[in-house]
Amino acid sequence: MEIQFFKYQGTGNDFVMIDNRLQTFPKNTALIEKLCDRRFGVGGDGLILLENDSKTDFKMVYYNSDGNESSMCGNGGRCIVAFAKKLGIFETETTFIAVDGLHYAKINDDGIVSLQMKDVDEVIIKEDYVFMNTGSPHHVQMVNDVKNFNVKELGSKIRYSDLYGNPGSNVNFVEQINEATFTVRTYERGVEDETLSCGTGVTAVAIAMFATGKTKSKEVALNVEGGLLKVNFQGEENNFTHIFLTGPATLVFSGIIQN
Repeated sequence: MEIQFFKYQGTGNDFVMIDNRLQTFPKNTALIEKLCDRRFGVGGDGLILLENDSKTDFKMVYYNSDGNESSMCGNGGRCIVAFAKKLGIFETETTFIAVDGLHYAKINDDGIVSLQMKDVDEVIIKEDYVFMNTGSPHHVQMVNDVKNFNVKELGSKIRYSDLYGNPGSNVNFVEQINEATFTVRTYERGVEDETLSCGTGVTAVAIAMFATGKTKSKEVALNVEGGLLKVNFQGEENNFTHIFLTGPATLVFSGIIQN
């Protein structure tokens, strides 16, 4: 069986994208894991299917690189918007459905995608970390010298700790640069390693920094290993709305692989 794929990346968070509007792709865990393998497959942090939806422009179905269907991926959401535009599904503005609900997005001529994320109605603030769900669960923790921080080892410990039980959590380590700029490194569950960028993660960081008084700005710049993302939002305390994740989404290459 031949499978046509498109490889997209959003600030280094990369995905195997497949047009599945005709429902021809076999949703097999082993196959998805193989396609995401960086040595024996296409390679990616995840695989995303674009499918038809009766009420919106399309449906996003996201799988982690371990082959399992997962929660929302913000950078993946931005990449599927760029992919849908390439397929001629919309021009500049779109709505689509994902596992966490309805999303609105727009894309400009430079390939910058602004994606509306789900509202956040609960921010749990503890002494040394913040937790919330921005479409995926995220632990946010301030550290010193994030550049030299052992993200994989310490992120794994938190992800598998009793704090989050069997489902686990994504883990973000944050260092403040100035009033409205932060550097973020993220350990992602499902990938079980650090990724160059995490869209739902930087969204959680931006809100956490505001909720804990680290910034007074509702437009926050986030430096990630793969580039720069911006998050802006409205609201305060446990009611954050109109949350937008903005950054580039780029086609890397496309091809056909034999299954």
